[in-house]
Amino acid sequence: MTRFGYTIHMLSLLNSLLAATAFVGNFEVTLLHTNDLHSHAEPVMIRGKSYGGYARQATLINQARKLDKNLLLLNGGDTFQGTLYFNVYEGLSDLAFMNQVGYQAAAVGNHEFDRGPKTFSEFVKRANFPLLAANLDVSNDPDLKDRIKAWTILNVGKEKVGVIGAVTPDLPTISDIGQHVKMKELFASISQAVSELKVAKISKIFLVSHCGYELEREIVAKIPEIDVVVGGHSHSFLANPSFPKLDGWPTPLGPYPTIVNHVGGSRSLVLQGWEWGKILGNIKIQFDSRGQVSGWRDALPIVVDDKIPDDPTVANLIAAFQKPIIATMLQKIGKTEVNLDRNGLMRELLPDAMQEAAKAFGAVASFMNTGGVRSGIDAGDITLGKLNEVQPFRNTLMILELSGQELKDALETPALGTEISGGMLLPSSGTSYFIDMSRPSGQRVANIVVGGSPIQLGKTYRLALNNFTAGGGDAHTVLKIAKGYRYDTGLLDIDILVDYVKANSPITRVAENRVRLQANR
Repeated sequence: MTRFGYTIHMLSLLNSLLAATAFVGNFEVTLLHTNDLHSHAEPVMIRGKSYGGYARQATLINQARKLDKNLLLLNGGDTFQGTLYFNVYEGLSDLAFMNQVGYQAAAVGNHEFDRGPKTFSEFVKRANFPLLAANLDVSNDPDLKDRIKAWTILNVGKEKVGVIGAVTPDLPTISDIGQHVKMKELFASISQAVSELKVAKISKIFLVSHCGYELEREIVAKIPEIDVVVGGHSHSFLANPSFPKLDGWPTPLGPYPTIVNHVGGSRSLVLQGWEWGKILGNIKIQFDSRGQVSGWRDALPIVVDDKIPDDPTVANLIAAFQKPIIATMLQKIGKTEVNLDRNGLMRELLPDAMQEAAKAFGAVASFMNTGGVRSGIDAGDITLGKLNEVQPFRNTLMILELSGQELKDALETPALGTEISGGMLLPSSGTSYFIDMSRPSGQRVANIVVGGSPIQLGKTYRLALNNFTAGGGDAHTVLKIAKGYRYDTGLLDIDILVDYVKANSPITRVAENRVRLQANR
């Protein structure tokens, strides 16, 4: 691996830092940020190229810190869940990296609660940085009490900045917060934190948020005292035209930074860093004497690719954590001749795998929630490690009997708001439907076909879903309260997927477009 590209990159960083001497203003901070790391300690492959990896991120972070004393390193939540590293170490291997490189604050993500408050508390109590969520009340939880804060004050150079945290209001329906953790109203709790920071004479305020891009823009529109949002949850890729076009990468959802203008001339910046550490958010933000954003420069997320050498200390950490699981990760299960993209063919393969297992229980169709499709796999060998990234949750296969009306209502649930949620149900082959978001809420799903035949609202259907969705996850109340037959097969999602890949290797498939979407006109 050549260091030439990396050397050019670091010279560019140095030139930017030297250019700061020409800046006339009150204060400038270099912000580096990540979100939705999802335990991706090692690089991932996209169309044959390697991106991410904690050891490469550490190189960039450590080098930037040597060059710039006004550096702030923040995280937008969801460090947990996604690879075998989490299944084995429950976040502590990720924490070793985060402590080593010196994260200064992080939002609480929804996946941090996937194994309940007690597991999360082990992470929190060992973290060298605060975990923040203003809209969480943990005062009655024996494991998290006094460990999650609404806000913190950080020293950056000779200045102080306030950092508030927030987590998605959907947390109770998409993770396991236990009996004692309670949600507080989002906007009121953030506003209260802003007021407390103002009393402490803090004028420069950041929000580390795990609420999603759309809601994060709404937050700063309603609470303009927040200067900068480091977001997460929606895995939003934000970039400007100068960002390189890379094969297999998504189209940017918006500009980096996304600017929200306020009455009176002030503005807030909304940032996200996509997912899995494939990019490192990077921007220099300038503040005036009132503590408001007066400008920014060098707003260019850094591509974490194989031009970045590994930091030796973090590489050794990862090697130590990797040793007990490497044989499992590298076990070859099968092969695919097509790219099974996360937002493409993988959305059809997973429900097909479920249906292959569910037909023995009399199910005529299976449904996978989109939020449960966690990764894709490029054409080539399929290892157990890669399959675990696709299905990391260890959900079980549930058999439910629903009326046609109940099924239609369940399909409507993810389309009740202005955007379709991660609870959208992906059907197995032979089942399909249409969503028209321009129609009134609750009347958006049409042309439903179940197991090859048009739906009959009065008929009873035996169907398969994972236990998360069947139990009401992703706000699927219709599924949770359904009174018909219900049986947990005990079959794990990862085992179902392994069996399907083995039986169908090499995988060759063409998209069937089972869910067709008409956006708002």
